[in-house]
Parts: sequence; C-alpha cells; structure tokens
Amino acid sequence: MTEEVPPKRPTAAQARRMRTAARLIAVQALFQMEAADAALEDVIGEFETYRLGREIDGLILTDPDFEHFRRLVAAAVEEQARIDQLTQRALVARWPIDRIDPTLRAVFRAAGAELVATDTPPRVTITEYLEVAKAFYPSGKEAKFVNGVLDHMAREAHRDAFK
Repeated sequence: MTEEVPPKRPTAAQARRMRTAARLIAVQALFQMEAADAALEDVIGEFETYRLGREIDGLILTDPDFEHFRRLVAAAVEEQARIDQLTQRALVARWPIDRIDPTLRAVFRAAGAELVATDTPPRVTITEYLEVAKAFYPSGKEAKFVNGVLDHMAREAHRDAFK
C-alpha cells in the first residue's frame, strides 16, 4: 500500500508568481475570446489543456494559479458591462472603449474583474496589471495610459481604499 503524499504548497514568492502568471494568461484568454468570439468554457479549457506549462517563444511560463485565472476570466465575462462602464468613465470622451486596442481592452477587463470580484488590494491590482501591460507593450508608453485608467477605475470601485 502506497501512502499518498499531499501536494507541496507553494512558498509565498511562488504563489505571487503564480498569480502574476494567472493575470497574464487571463488577459490572453480574454483577448482570444473577443477575437475568436469564443465561449468562456472553451477558452478556459484550451488554456488549461494546451497552452499552459508549454514552451512559448523559447520560454516556459510559470505555472499559473488556475483558480485565480478561472476567477478572473469568469468575473470579466459576468461583470463585463460594469467593468466596461468603469473603463469608459476613465477614458476621454473621444476614446470610447471600442476604439482602444483589443489587448488593452483585455487588460482593463482582467484588471476590472480583479477590482470588482476579488479581495486583492486595488494598489496591488494596478501594479500587477502595469507589469502585464509592459509584457505586451515593452516600449512602456502604454503603461502610463494603463496606469491612469486603472487608477481611475480603482478609485471608483474602491472609494474607501483611497481616502
């Protein structure tokens, strides 16, 4: 009889990296859902089965926190109208959400989901999604835009955290 060994719990640093990876792939999944008009369950299944733990462009990504990934993507879909309204109020009138880059829209939706559907502190959410934006836009100029929009969204979603 073999004794079953419980899985090792990740260290705090590993858990943070796993959540960061979950945020990055949540943005990718939301982008794919919009671009391919794909269903939530299909995209989650594809990411968990085929895309994660694989080598991409010579890099093997950190295993994500699958629970956090699922929570973010599901909340982004369930709360999309609310999140898009938060985003729209943060944009200038000449730039409706439909005119912004689809990758940025996915960043705002994933971050918005984290702001409205999790207990992650708003400042952590902003910092984390700034790093996600930099992964997609290495020049950094989009990061300033993302910072401004996310700051506005966070202040509206969590008024008491910014007093």
